[in-house]
Amino acid sequence: MTRLSISQITTVSQAFADDLDAYRAAGADGIGIWEMKLQDDSLERFRASGLDAAAAVTAVPSILPLPLMEGPNDPAQRVEAIRAGIRRLAPFEPACVLFLTGPGDDRDTILEGIRAIADEGRACGVRVAVEPIQREFAEYWTIASSLDEAAELVDDAGADVGIMYDVWHLWREPVEQIARHRDRIYGVHVADWRDPTRNTHDRVLPGDGIIDYAPILDALRWDGLFDLEIFSDPELPNSLWKEDPRELARRGIERLRATIASSD
Repeated sequence: MTRLSISQITTVSQAFADDLDAYRAAGADGIGIWEMKLQDDSLERFRASGLDAAAAVTAVPSILPLPLMEGPNDPAQRVEAIRAGIRRLAPFEPACVLFLTGPGDDRDTILEGIRAIADEGRACGVRVAVEPIQREFAEYWTIASSLDEAAELVDDAGADVGIMYDVWHLWREPVEQIARHRDRIYGVHVADWRDPTRNTHDRVLPGDGIIDYAPILDALRWDGLFDLEIFSDPELPNSLWKEDPRELARRGIERLRATIASSD
C-alpha cells in the first residue's frame, strides 16, 4: 500500500497545528517535520493526529554555511545545532533526520561533522541521512550531487549514516545508482521539475513537470512514506507558496498519488 506524506516546507506559511489538520484532511499518512515549526504543544498534537513522521529537518540543516540561509558561520556551532535538533526531533520518531554538507572545499570538516551527527543519531535512536543536492544549484547547498558521491562521503567518514533520495535533486542522475545504494536510502522526497526551472526554489507538483517517474520508482522499490516537498519562490509568477496551504496540501496529495499510480 502506497503511503504519502507532506514535508512542512510545502506549506511554509502555516503553523504546526494547521499543518497537521491540513495534511489529515488531504488524506496524507504522514508529515515531514521541520524543527523551525515546532511549538511547545507540537509533540502532543502530533501524537493525537494519527500521522507518522517522515524525514525530519533541523533548523540548521548543514555542516558548512549556506549562502541562501541565515545561521552560524562556524561549522562546529552548526554541527552542535544539528545535534540539538536531532535530540528535539527524536520524540517524534521520524523515519530519519536529514542534513546537508553545505558547499565548499573543507572536506575534512564535513567528514568530522558527519561522524558527530552519526554519533548523536545513534545516542538518540534516530537514523540520520545526508541529502545529495542536484548539480545545477550545488554551489548553494552541497559537495555531493549523487548517491555515489554521498555514499563515498559516508564511507570516508566511517559513519552510520544513510542517504536521502530526493527525486527533484537526483532525477537526472544514472538510475543504476539507486540499485547500488538502495539499502542506504532512509527517506524519499518527491517534487517535479519545472521546465524551465527559474531558480533553486521553483518546484512543481508531481505530474506538472518533466520528470519520468516510472524508472525511478521501479528502481527504488520504496515501501516507506513518499514525502511531498515543495520549495517555491513567492516573487515568481505561479509560485505554489502563493496558494492557500490547505488547497495546496489537497492537490499535492492528489497529484502525488496519481503520479505513483500511473508509474506502476
